[in-house]
Amino acid sequence: MPEFTGPELCAKSAVEVVDLLRKGDVSTTELIDASLTRMTQVEPVVNATPVICEDRARASVLDPSEVDHPGWLAGLPIGIKDLTAVAGVRSTSGTKGLADNVPKASNMLVERLEARGAVVLGKTNTPEFGAGGNTFNEVFGPTFNAWNSRLNAGGSSGGAAVSLATGEFWLSHGSDHGGSLRTPAAYNGIVGLRPSPGRVAYGSAAGYFIEGAQGPMARSVADCALFLDAMAGYEPRSPISFPAPDQPFQQAVARADGRLRIGFAPDLGGFAPVDADMDRYLRRAMAAVQAGGATVEEACPDLPDLERTYHTLRGMMWATEFRDAPAALTGHFKQTLRENLAFGRALTMDDIALANLNRTMIYNNLKAFLDVHDVLALPVVGNMPHAQSEEWVRQVGGQTLTGYMDWLRFAFLATVTGMPAMSVPVGLSDDGIPVGLQLIGPPRGEAKLLAAARAFEVAMGGPLGPIDPVVAG
Repeated sequence: MPEFTGPELCAKSAVEVVDLLRKGDVSTTELIDASLTRMTQVEPVVNATPVICEDRARASVLDPSEVDHPGWLAGLPIGIKDLTAVAGVRSTSGTKGLADNVPKASNMLVERLEARGAVVLGKTNTPEFGAGGNTFNEVFGPTFNAWNSRLNAGGSSGGAAVSLATGEFWLSHGSDHGGSLRTPAAYNGIVGLRPSPGRVAYGSAAGYFIEGAQGPMARSVADCALFLDAMAGYEPRSPISFPAPDQPFQQAVARADGRLRIGFAPDLGGFAPVDADMDRYLRRAMAAVQAGGATVEEACPDLPDLERTYHTLRGMMWATEFRDAPAALTGHFKQTLRENLAFGRALTMDDIALANLNRTMIYNNLKAFLDVHDVLALPVVGNMPHAQSEEWVRQVGGQTLTGYMDWLRFAFLATVTGMPAMSVPVGLSDDGIPVGLQLIGPPRGEAKLLAAARAFEVAMGGPLGPIDPVVAG
């Protein structure tokens, strides 16, 4: 396990630090100082938080109206992914066409977090418009894995994950369509939760789309639950949002025990290839949680035409989001992003109708599966991280992959069905790199999902980190 030589405050959990803030035992100023010190130490190695808004953070004034809210963050500095607007802060979306963009208004999610005591201190790195499982762009360059600087940090919330793993932030915001939150969480030994559609309100021109989700990223399951409590709730400007539950998500984590009914699908019924070492690591985690009282059944629901359904829904998203985009913006797109846009624009009404019919069948099959299992456990990805210089993975489980999203197939199911999903660390590989396990919960079942993740965290001796970044030779 790598050591941690950063400020003592940076090593504490978000739950601990928020408690100190509430008691007045530490100030936001002290936390900003500690976070900036840590960034100075690690940013030259990892490039996780390329935009820092120190003056804005120091000038923040907390609104006391929500002090009693279960998600009150009490002045905690956080990171916001660089796809999301923060008023007065450079917000590039990782694309050259927006390299100097400074929005006048924040996204409604940022407004909510700031109303609940968050202090935005920086923007975390992302691939161009969040496309891809490897975080690099032509504005800020690549982000490197915290546990081995030669390796892929995952994407598209790679900067967020690395900022947490290295102790820059206690909580960092992520987003997810094709594993963009889950993959970097897995590769950097942190926790990332993709909530149900509407659980976290978000401002978007395509407000009725449900495939993309904003979610919390943290170093532990308890911290993740705190962050979700801060994010969740009804927002009338978001047409799909709904109220937070009566019981805070943090209570579900506190009540967690190991008596789970787990359905384990190591290759998702043959849908996605898995390397032998990844299969072995996840079976090790299943054995550990069984020893803690869980029941594990190797099983998988029927998932008819999942791949085509996912890609059709994703194509609709790209075609909608960039319908009116000027050539001055799209002209800078990387090749894979141009291909995404062309695919979406070529979809027919029959393609869209079939995707909606198939997603309903897949949803019904998964719901029936989760009526008899608490969670579905599966890989986040089928392989451990490859070199950062390899844009996308072309060989998994002895199979040759031809599309840049093929290695991310395990992410598709939660996106298509709208079920909540998360990545939780389940130990280290033989080479000392974190292993992530994906859990999918029932509809709007974040509480059950978090409780299950906590059981795995306990069984595997987590949480991990923070760590000093490991510089590869």
